Amino acid sequence: MDLTTLDIGIIIFFFALTLGIGLYVSRSSGKNTSEYFLSGRNMPWWLLGMSMVATTFSTDTPNLVTDIVRQNGVSGNWVWWIFLLTGMLTVFVYARLWRKSGVTTDIEFYELRYGGGPARFLRGFRAIFLGLIFNVLSMSAVCLAAIKIGEVILGLSPLQTIGAAAIVTVVFSSMGGFKGVVYTDFVLFFVAMVGSIGAAVVAVNLPEVGGLEAMFAHESIQSSMNILPDINNREVVITLIIIPLAVQWWAAWYPGAEPGGGGYIAQRMLASKSESHAVGATFFFNILHYALRPWPWILVALASLIVFPDLASIKAAFPNISDDKLGHDLAYPAMLTFLPAGLLGLVLAALIAAFMSTISTHLNWGASYLVHDFYKRFINTEAKEKEYVMAGRVTTFILMALAATMALFMTNALQIFNYILMFGAGTGLIFILRWFWWRINAWSEIAAMFSSGIISFVFAFTDAYPDSWDPSLQFPVIVLITTIVWITATFVTQPEAIETLKNFYSRTQPFAAGWKPVLQEAALKNEPLEEGSARTLPMGILAMLIGTLLVYSLLFATGKFLYGAYGSAFILLAVSLLAAFLLVRLWKRAGADLI
Repeated sequence: MDLTTLDIGIIIFFFALTLGIGLYVSRSSGKNTSEYFLSGRNMPWWLLGMSMVATTFSTDTPNLVTDIVRQNGVSGNWVWWIFLLTGMLTVFVYARLWRKSGVTTDIEFYELRYGGGPARFLRGFRAIFLGLIFNVLSMSAVCLAAIKIGEVILGLSPLQTIGAAAIVTVVFSSMGGFKGVVYTDFVLFFVAMVGSIGAAVVAVNLPEVGGLEAMFAHESIQSSMNILPDINNREVVITLIIIPLAVQWWAAWYPGAEPGGGGYIAQRMLASKSESHAVGATFFFNILHYALRPWPWILVALASLIVFPDLASIKAAFPNISDDKLGHDLAYPAMLTFLPAGLLGLVLAALIAAFMSTISTHLNWGASYLVHDFYKRFINTEAKEKEYVMAGRVTTFILMALAATMALFMTNALQIFNYILMFGAGTGLIFILRWFWWRINAWSEIAAMFSSGIISFVFAFTDAYPDSWDPSLQFPVIVLITTIVWITATFVTQPEAIETLKNFYSRTQPFAAGWKPVLQEAALKNEPLEEGSARTLPMGILAMLIGTLLVYSLLFATGKFLYGAYGSAFILLAVSLLAAFLLVRLWKRAGADLI
């Protein structure tokens, strides 16, 4: 497509704005690592919540949702909707614990919770594994989406697209640090939402589609509209309801939805002004992430089934697309080619915003691991703070180069999503329990990490998983084996030193029931530890359940309004209002226990 002067002007203005913000905050961000990676721990909840939403709204997200809807219908989104349970658990149980810990990164947590050589190994290894390997894989998915958008809409080669996008993003990220990321995320969120809604309006009103009512009446859409999976389809029920609800939400580690909180979500909780701001930020994020954002992408995906019913039709419309990049996720950028002048520029600016927000977060987050938890901890412990900041800036360039290179060899977003999900299988339970059970030690985490990684690799790339077994059970099998391995490792190795456990408990004050031996030992030594409220965990879990009901009701009410099922929509809206009322009452009665 040829961009008009108006489109180009909008994009240039957006680039200038984001680079200007990066330059504006670069001086304060370069003072020390606390400023560069956490902005001095003084961020308000609403700004951090929007930053979380903007970060998880990437160029690959609408492509991923489109891929899911085209292949599995709207109900296929339960593969990620189920992570709301994880998110709400983080809001009402773990947010305050992370903020109390006072660590700079969630990887530093290892040497607070555990001690000795195994803790040092965990911190160093996880810093490399997550900050470099896993982080680069996640960023490559985002870069792949940018490549596909550049190919379809602008006719650019993969190298041209990723080269231009990477240079601007890495310069901005390295200058502004975490503060630059968060400030620009505020702008990026609104640009991205306006762009995605505008794209949905145009898509459903194309002549071929004919508006919402005509689209939902179309025969090729009927089977894809259901929000809940078909309970008569055994395979669908297992893969989209039973496994996600019974296992996936707590057992899988996935960036942005880590059990117990972690990654760049933990980074933002740690950067908050207080525990209450950490709770507010994560709650705000989960409402916007699950209840507000999905439907514009879903509408475009459904419209694409009419305009481009199969891969052959996409290939016919865009013959220059390379075969190794052809997939259902291409349908989203393909639909954007129908946008009029002006709106096209805005949507492209929105997609650029999504790309920059996610990549800049991953760059800063990954650099925090590699610099704070590896370089500063193990390589150069005596450098000045400004040297560590410079190391962080250099690291962002290296990470960007690696992610861009890897993206050139990948095919589709859903493929990467499944790989990331598989390689985190089985580790989630330990991230949930390590705060509340004193007996878990560093060897427990080491065993879980290697067991999950090795088994997932073997199942993914060999014939070790029997052909006669149900493929949908592969994930639970990995979880089961990994859980058996780490629990066994826990009981055959020694517990952590009592002083390490006492220090951790006194700083974070988790639910006391799982720490009785430590509390009793401290009392025997006349060093009693202050116990947290006995209501903390029960109240947190109750708030989690009510919050989950609130967000799901809003999500489904929005869908029913769009479908024209107004009776169901108003009932769901009433349920969400009731859940909000109950949550407010609970907050007033037990606010101190929740924050």
